[in-house]
Amino acid sequence: MSNAMDEYEADTEQLKRRVCLGLCEGDLDPQDVVALACELLDWFHCTDAVLEVVERNPAEVPQAEMTDLARRILHDAGFDPGFDLAPERLETLRAALHIVARDLPTRGIEGEPEIEILEDWFPVGAGVRLADGERLNWGGHILPNMCDDPTMALTSLAILIQESLLERTWQVWPVCPRHDLGVHGSEREREVVWWCAGDGGHTLAPVGELARALSRRRPE
Repeated sequence: MSNAMDEYEADTEQLKRRVCLGLCEGDLDPQDVVALACELLDWFHCTDAVLEVVERNPAEVPQAEMTDLARRILHDAGFDPGFDLAPERLETLRAALHIVARDLPTRGIEGEPEIEILEDWFPVGAGVRLADGERLNWGGHILPNMCDDPTMALTSLAILIQESLLERTWQVWPVCPRHDLGVHGSEREREVVWWCAGDGGHTLAPVGELARALSRRRPE
């Protein structure tokens, strides 16, 4: 049973990737959609989209309708294209890192960090490697679906870097100079900020602008 399940998972994963690639490149092969639907049905994944594809003649299904069915099947099957089939996610994450990296010199970290794809993790995600070669992975890793939205990508990355540095050094960063409290990466009204809980809560600085905020705010 285990071997059969392994073969099923390998076959369906390959079909999912082919269908996803066809959707991305605009040359979806209806036979791939049918093959995927049949594989899923054989293992009792009986969603409406799967049943519709299996029951209809693919030659009679308009391309736009088949495209919609393919998207629904992938969604129902929980397929995530990752970074390799959705490279725009990786570009979003790199843009987010460029913003967070502007704050790292306030922690004594120089040089340009890089995004690193963690192929040995499951599910495959992304982490950060500093210019000196050290990997910041104490705070977990960034999943591809976190990068569909730039705000989510920036928030997740700021939190990962902050938690990783805390675990590595046992020193809180950043710190609000007015309240002497550690601040946290947070989304506030669609802006990613370093948020302090002091006095009911306030923004210390937008992520990426920490140095400017610290230079003008001194403890009393």
